Amino acid sequence: MAKLADLRKKNLELAKKGVRESVNPDLFIINCVNNVEELQKIANNLSKRLREWYSLHLPELDKRTEEHNTFIRLILAKDKKELMKDLKIHDTMGADLEKKDLEPILILAKVIEGLNKEAAVLEKYLEERMRNYCPNLLTLTGAVIGAKLLREAGSLKKLAMMRSSTVQLLGAEKALFRHIRTGARPPKYGYLLQHQLVQKAKKDEKGKAARALADKIFLAVRMDYFKGAFVADKLLKELEERFK
Repeated sequence: MAKLADLRKKNLELAKKGVRESVNPDLFIINCVNNVEELQKIANNLSKRLREWYSLHLPELDKRTEEHNTFIRLILAKDKKELMKDLKIHDTMGADLEKKDLEPILILAKVIEGLNKEAAVLEKYLEERMRNYCPNLLTLTGAVIGAKLLREAGSLKKLAMMRSSTVQLLGAEKALFRHIRTGARPPKYGYLLQHQLVQKAKKDEKGKAARALADKIFLAVRMDYFKGAFVADKLLKELEERFK
């Protein structure tokens, strides 16, 4: 019985050691980007609710201010008369809300502003983590896109082992499965669509830009995983020259 107890104790110690050693930079990056994404989704949904609510007071501001953060900054900084002056309108379809009705709207605006600040703090942490762990990927894609690619792959190692064509479609799994199942048009890009290079490309060149970017990411990630040289600045310059 004593030997069995000793064996159990040793197995338990090995299991604990294995769990401790399994905590790696991949997990920090994946958990961080998950929370950034969640905060952004919540802030975006609440911003839509805020716009609808504040439009009871000044609907013209919603129509003339597309960006959520700008909208929030304006209603927190200025009252209705000041905003009407900025918008160069003398009359509004909105109602004059009492302080008790306007106050909860502004509280919601402050909550959203706080969520955005928290997301920005996490993005900064994410960037610092990736700068030490995968600097080439960070420079080429930015923190959030790079972290999403790493998350979908499962780890930096798995991402480094992927073909560029697979990297190109990470984040487009639903569209890919729909293509396989129904014969719908196949996707050309997943998360890479969010990259400024693809965003700025002409409509008929977005697929080509995504393929070129995926090729460079393939090289960059391998350099990161195998602790090679820093080449991302050169790769990014080549892409910018090609699609400028």
